[in-house]
Amino acid sequence: MKQLLSQVLNQKKYLQWLILPLTVIVLASSLVATPAAKATGVYDIPALTPDTWVVDQADVISRINEAKLSSTFEELAKKTGYEVRIVTVRRLDYGETPQSFAKALFAKWFPTKEAQANQVLLTIDTVTNGTAIISGDRVKSTMPEEIAQSVANETLTFPLRQGDKYNQAFLDASDRLVAVLSGQPDPGPPKVVDNLQVESTFKKGEKTDTGNAVAWVVGLLIAATIIPMATYYIYQINQPSSNS
Repeated sequence: MKQLLSQVLNQKKYLQWLILPLTVIVLASSLVATPAAKATGVYDIPALTPDTWVVDQADVISRINEAKLSSTFEELAKKTGYEVRIVTVRRLDYGETPQSFAKALFAKWFPTKEAQANQVLLTIDTVTNGTAIISGDRVKSTMPEEIAQSVANETLTFPLRQGDKYNQAFLDASDRLVAVLSGQPDPGPPKVVDNLQVESTFKKGEKTDTGNAVAWVVGLLIAATIIPMATYYIYQINQPSSNS
């Protein structure tokens, strides 16, 4: 009877050792997968208010520059009647593109042709750095579609190709939009200069964090395989002989 009780207790300990690493893996995997689940749709963007100029859901614009952009666009609206708004998101819903997202949000915020006439909406998703710009009919008389697309696809993206410089990207785009919409000559897109770039040996923060997370998961998977096997082996060799 004592031997049977000992075997039951040993089996209980073995099950505990087996369940623990598996539980840790499930928790770690969910932590690694969480960022990928944060997608944004038009329904996630708050309703427009009179003081809404920048909606930075991707959290890539500093507070100082967000205030500067808001002040610049507010002043532009007072002087010209044209209103520019910027929206950043981290990841779009599955099947959504920057262009379809921008069009849907433009229609949500400005449901009629009259409401859309003086509006400009510039959007970006920071996972792909995909951009889109939508403007109303009256805006097009001052800023042709060709210039608008150049702002979104050249002025905005150039600093991003230099190392995800989002603050610089939006400040540059703002400067160009304000100049054109104020009736000044178009300064044009940034001048591309071919420079020899030596690849840095230092990883960016996001890449380092992702690499560490993957390493942890791989390590836990290995541990989950080895620990139960080792525990079972020890359990087996510690079992009393059936002949005793």
